[in-house]
Amino acid sequence: MSALGTTAELDRAIVLALDERPLDGAALKAVLDAARAGTLSSGADADVSFERLLAGARAVRRRHFDNSLHLCAIVNAKSGDCTEDCAFCAQSGSHNTASPRHAFLEPLEIAAAAEAARAAGASRFGIVASGLSLSEADFERLLEAVHLVSQAGLYADVSVGLLTPSRLMRLKNAGLSGVHHNLETAKSFFPQICTTHDYEDDVEAVRLALNTGLFVCCGGIFGLGESWEQRAELGQTLLELGVQNVPVNFLTPIPGTRLEHRSVLSRQEALGILALLRLMLPKANLRVCGGRSAVFGPAGPQPEGGDGQRALFNSGASGFMIGDYLTTSGSPIEADLALARELGLSPTPTPNPARDR
Repeated sequence: MSALGTTAELDRAIVLALDERPLDGAALKAVLDAARAGTLSSGADADVSFERLLAGARAVRRRHFDNSLHLCAIVNAKSGDCTEDCAFCAQSGSHNTASPRHAFLEPLEIAAAAEAARAAGASRFGIVASGLSLSEADFERLLEAVHLVSQAGLYADVSVGLLTPSRLMRLKNAGLSGVHHNLETAKSFFPQICTTHDYEDDVEAVRLALNTGLFVCCGGIFGLGESWEQRAELGQTLLELGVQNVPVNFLTPIPGTRLEHRSVLSRQEALGILALLRLMLPKANLRVCGGRSAVFGPAGPQPEGGDGQRALFNSGASGFMIGDYLTTSGSPIEADLALARELGLSPTPTPNPARDR
């Protein structure tokens, strides 16, 4: 295909996303080609197509989100000694890392963390626990914590591995608003990342939460060694599931894990990933979470005078996680909020199907 033809297909892809229509094969190929071009530095044509891609992603975000900014926060309620062998994870029992290890926190500790997040502008608060499933004793603590977070005026979410239908309903009755359950990567790449459970187990967990009428946050982590086609494969799976809230994480290689020697993604590649997801999932809320500072630098002024994290919102992002992540530090909350004000973005509560209808 000629350069002119490629440009026309990219423009058509942007129009499809603006109209909330799925990308067909030719449009998706044009998006992938433009995203790759931004990482190759192969000449002026590549730069033009990449900038056109970013401009298109920015237009799609503005069409569907205007100046709203969706903030969330989490607490690491139970850390370490996970039975799963995810190659990137500091909490896996298969790895020897300096990651914190502690039993399930007391519900009042979780409630205090939720109050701090609410004061900082978060509307959602996720309670995250390591492992594929919780013991009954820890699940009882979780029920109490969910109730307290909900009573504090926040949407209470959980990320606690696989949940049975009965546990999901008990949580919902306690005030649960949403479920976080990442697929992490494409089905075709998943065996390179995790061997201790099946990809379909994760897909079914997402379907169950969606069918229960809950807010569902489901995305992945990028920079694991996956191809561009596998990034699009994950996007297609999220589209088919109907996921409307997508956390986007970038690998921070952690000593002691199987991926400790991988490089952090370049800024351009991360922007290309965000643009790809924005055009594939035009109305999904793309929240940038782990790896944000590692790839883009601090939220505040850049030493070199660059745009740093401002670039995220020029490439389709519509939200981010404030505070710390599971085992790594996040940006100072004050810097995040200052960046939002500078960009004219307003923290906005995320609509929730279980409570806002």
